[in-house]
Amino acid sequence: MMNLLLTIKYPVQEELAAFKQLFDSALLSSNPLLEEALAHIRQRGGKMMRPILIFLLAKNFGKVTSSTLHAAVSLELLHTASLVHDDVVDESTLRRGQLSVNAIFNNKVAVLVGDFLLAAALTHAGKTNKNQIIDVISTLGKELADGELLQLSNVSNPDFSEKVYFDVIRKKTAALFAACTEVAALSVGAPEKGRSIARTLGEYIGICFQIKDDIFDYYDANAELGKPTGNDMHEGKLTLPVLYVLNKISDEWPKKIAAKVKTGEASQKEIDRLVNFTKLNGGIQYAEEVMYKYKDKALCLLNEIPDPDIRDSLTSYLYYVVNREK
Repeated sequence: MMNLLLTIKYPVQEELAAFKQLFDSALLSSNPLLEEALAHIRQRGGKMMRPILIFLLAKNFGKVTSSTLHAAVSLELLHTASLVHDDVVDESTLRRGQLSVNAIFNNKVAVLVGDFLLAAALTHAGKTNKNQIIDVISTLGKELADGELLQLSNVSNPDFSEKVYFDVIRKKTAALFAACTEVAALSVGAPEKGRSIARTLGEYIGICFQIKDDIFDYYDANAELGKPTGNDMHEGKLTLPVLYVLNKISDEWPKKIAAKVKTGEASQKEIDRLVNFTKLNGGIQYAEEVMYKYKDKALCLLNEIPDPDIRDSLTSYLYYVVNREK
């Protein structure tokens, strides 16, 4: 899979190097405490999945510009800020296998670091000198908060609703990928039709990405994966695999445990039991089938891309998202 990622990155490796330099320079401060927290974030690294997508789409419509670069940095800073704040909300101590900011420091520091990242994101949005890009990024900021609040309010909802699940992931993950592909098109002056196709493509990729992430949570703990089995349930989240099973079966005990998951009262033993029940009753298979439907929708949109090299890279990108192992 790593070889596939290298192949995907190949057409935009110069742009990614420029992005990394600009992104790291945004994570600097003369304040010792803030710098310590930012240094922790800088050394996380990551696969740069969103910047890769932005640069590939921008190259499809034209030539990567300064606006493209600043838009990519702005979106990654906004995304990073939302993760730092989410870890406080969810009381998470791990983020992709490393200690979260709130675990190393405390909630107060984490919230303020997140605020700093949000301000830095706005700075780079302004440097795109394109009001439409600023609008997309600011709208995304609202959607990310809206999605988190929707997830929190769902705790009191007695139903096990797939609709609410998709509402949440559209706001929290699909909206992020859609913003990436839309700003890519905007940054190089793509026509309205191209911008619309780009945004829809990003949304489909984002849905695939989140469903795959949710499936990971039903398998054995893996340090590289970054979260232990059932971690979503520990945070009160019921994702697509278990929602499908809860709505399919008539047994009462899984529903009782699921209700306790929502209120944060389920024990580890109960969570393990519900995870296993989900796997035994086709929850993972169902979630994969839904993910593959969105993958096929995305592939149809990729047929609209004229440049064969960019189309091949984006196709490989999509296959990487649905086939990755972490």
